[in-house]
Amino acid sequence: MKKVERINIIMRYINNRAHFTISEIMQEFHISRSTAIRDIKEIEAMGVPLVAEVGRNGGYFVMNNSVLPAVRFTDNEIKALFIAFMATRNQQLPYLKSRQSLAEKLLALLSENQQDDLILLNQILLFEGTNPHNPDLLDLSDLPHPILEKLIQTFLLDSYLSVTVIEENTERSYPIYLLHLYREKSVWLIEGFDLKDEKRRVISVDNLAEVKPYPVKTKLSRKKILEKRNKLKEEVNLVLEVGPEAIAQFKKYHPLNVSISFTNPFQTTAILSAYINVNHSDEVAEITNWLLFLGRDIKIRKMPEEVLKSLRERFSLFCP
Repeated sequence: MKKVERINIIMRYINNRAHFTISEIMQEFHISRSTAIRDIKEIEAMGVPLVAEVGRNGGYFVMNNSVLPAVRFTDNEIKALFIAFMATRNQQLPYLKSRQSLAEKLLALLSENQQDDLILLNQILLFEGTNPHNPDLLDLSDLPHPILEKLIQTFLLDSYLSVTVIEENTERSYPIYLLHLYREKSVWLIEGFDLKDEKRRVISVDNLAEVKPYPVKTKLSRKKILEKRNKLKEEVNLVLEVGPEAIAQFKKYHPLNVSISFTNPFQTTAILSAYINVNHSDEVAEITNWLLFLGRDIKIRKMPEEVLKSLRERFSLFCP
């Protein structure tokens, strides 16, 4: 690691801690005591207000109510940030409109040579789903559901939410504790625990009509809610042994409820397990498609008869 890069990382390390010692710096960055002391002196010379504590258990801490110097980025870190912005094109992400202004501000901070590098990257790199003739083009379909940003702003304040969902042309409201907001198959979904019916709910953000804080007198902790949800977990009824080809496919895409346990240190074999609700035909069809997507590098340990029947029907279409 280059000296400039190491000092930048040490500065971030210091900023995130109330107190540190030379020994901790030596262990964390695998450097000698003399090198650690020289780095600390250089950081002090850059304006970081460090206060030394004498004594057997002494060390350093950052002076309270002091302004720290601006964080400096390496060339590779700048490229990583810019490419991350570029990769978000056409992804229906929240705050997508802010991405362009962020990229412009990042460019404004850089030297002319660094700007030239990023402009060249922007011209050459194309990501899946972009328009090769105009990579910056955003269609109407690229913008996320307008309520997504409001949902994020609301749950950042409180995870207890009242959500109004449009189901079969009617609106229904549910009091939920939000557990996860995630994107699957280009659709944003909420996983929440229904506080009234005490069951897990998965709701498409596209079906949300309203979201607002849900006032409750007595709030359960997240730990208690997870305990309640875990008690409702159904028994695993799908177990597969998979090899390297299927693992590669799994990494490309897998349903949220499927867990993986590697069976060797090289992560070339694993056990996949899940619960499939065979009473929902859509879920059976979805898991059938996914099993076919995994390919032949699988061995069935346990599978519901309904899923097995669905697979046979699919194969019969190709092998009458």
